[in-house]
Amino acid sequence: MWDKPTLLNWIASLLFALSVVVMLYAALFAVVHLPIFPLREVKVDGELSHVNREQVKLIVAKHLKGNFFTLDLVKARNAFEKLPWARNVSLRRRWPDTLEVVIEEHQALARWGTIALVNTHGELFHAASGSDLPVFYGPGDGVIEVASQYGEFSKILKTANLEIANLALTPRRAWEITTADGMVVELGRIEMQPRLEKFVSVYSRTIASLNMKVTYADLRYPNGFAVRKPVQVKADLQVKPVIEDKSIDITTIKPSTSKPGKTKPTDIIKQQT
Repeated sequence: MWDKPTLLNWIASLLFALSVVVMLYAALFAVVHLPIFPLREVKVDGELSHVNREQVKLIVAKHLKGNFFTLDLVKARNAFEKLPWARNVSLRRRWPDTLEVVIEEHQALARWGTIALVNTHGELFHAASGSDLPVFYGPGDGVIEVASQYGEFSKILKTANLEIANLALTPRRAWEITTADGMVVELGRIEMQPRLEKFVSVYSRTIASLNMKVTYADLRYPNGFAVRKPVQVKADLQVKPVIEDKSIDITTIKPSTSKPGKTKPTDIIKQQT
């Protein structure tokens, strides 16, 4: 090897080049870490209703370490994403001394029981809210499904000036609505929207105009639905019809022969087919 000058020259040139690269890297590292490129400004943008100035100042003081070049953007983004109302966060450096932060907040749609909030994307998040929100119930894998159906059911009920207070999905995928005025609506597992549309149509034309409070509506009948009024009926009296409309037929029943512990609607409303 020592008698091969060409090879020796090649090795020497390679070592020299490597040493130059190492020196340049060391010099660049030293320059980058000098306190001559500090971050002087953090700009936070987005439609912010819950993220406040104090929270941002705390994150800047605690998690933004380094200068313009050495700041770890991944760690900084993770710190901002830990804010309760932050859904998505993006960061970018702006020469010569600015960090731009864009925060997308969660838009609360409802509460998920008593444990979390649900945003408009059907995602759970944990934050405090004093807003009057509907409450969702359901299995752990049903958050998106409940949030989606809430929008559809709300549109239908809105035509009758009804609002959803509670929306529940059972493990067997049956639906139950409780309106803001306390009416419980059983929808079942199939054809929920057609059933609700049929009920709302009759409700708007009859029950609503009579100013009659309904506490329970069972829409799981194939050709109609049953409603219950919050009244006490004497055992020896037959319930009188309360609605006169050619488009519907009211069948009255005596309080009755049902098994102990079970109750039946006092009025059954069936649409004529």
